[in-house]
Amino acid sequence: MPVASHNPLGTYLKDRRAKLDPTAFGLSGPRRRTPGLRREEVAQRANISATWYTWLEQGRGGAPSADVLDRIARALMLTDVEREHLFLLGLGRPPAVRYQTTEGVTPRLQRVLDALELSPALVKTATWDVVAWNRAAATVLTDYGSLPPEQRNILRLVFLDPRVRAAQFDWDGVARFVVAAFRADAARAGATAKVEALVEELCRLSPEFEAMWRDNDVRSYGEGVKRLRHPLAGPIAFEFSAFGVDGRPDLGMIVYNPATPDDADRIRSLIEAQHSTSA
Repeated sequence: MPVASHNPLGTYLKDRRAKLDPTAFGLSGPRRRTPGLRREEVAQRANISATWYTWLEQGRGGAPSADVLDRIARALMLTDVEREHLFLLGLGRPPAVRYQTTEGVTPRLQRVLDALELSPALVKTATWDVVAWNRAAATVLTDYGSLPPEQRNILRLVFLDPRVRAAQFDWDGVARFVVAAFRADAARAGATAKVEALVEELCRLSPEFEAMWRDNDVRSYGEGVKRLRHPLAGPIAFEFSAFGVDGRPDLGMIVYNPATPDDADRIRSLIEAQHSTSA
């Protein structure tokens, strides 16, 4: 029975190093006794001392910094998942999220959304841009497809769209919740530059947003109950839940399940009416 390693970080580094092809990096020379890159080659690529890197593989020298782990991850050409694993082994925590602009979602994730026939569902970025949605969401919440991409932002809709505002039973409570949850998401994702531009725009266009933003409240989206006043179907209640997207920490999915059978019937009627109109 194999014995568990007392130096899991060193074992992982050795394993990743051994799986790299030296010729892919333009490295040649005498016949190598072991596969992969040498320690000093990894150290050179990571711009750290060969001694320090050797100590890491040997479990000596203390915990590395996040910057060192980042450089080693690039040197070893780790994927995002492998990089996260490296941080968990080296520091006991995942790395800071790298914010990335998202144009959309995978077809597989879109099929997940589409399978939720009576539950409005959407995928949003860390800056709360809606990048995917299903038919129920377009019918009950907002027809995102009819909006320019830059307008498919939840904060812009809540503060600047009179129709969205009128649909809320408690607009002030919803708006405060959205601002606080947005602040937490954006900070977690490190989307500073994009957040600054969006906040500046909203502060200029909405005194209410500016006042709420200055409150510095932070909340988790999690789950809860949402009530809407739909112009055709009347009041509809939902139980909402927020989920992370595996492998994409900058994305989040929100699903709004009808709170009662009556709410589900109202949504079904809306979808059927829309289908009849477009047929």
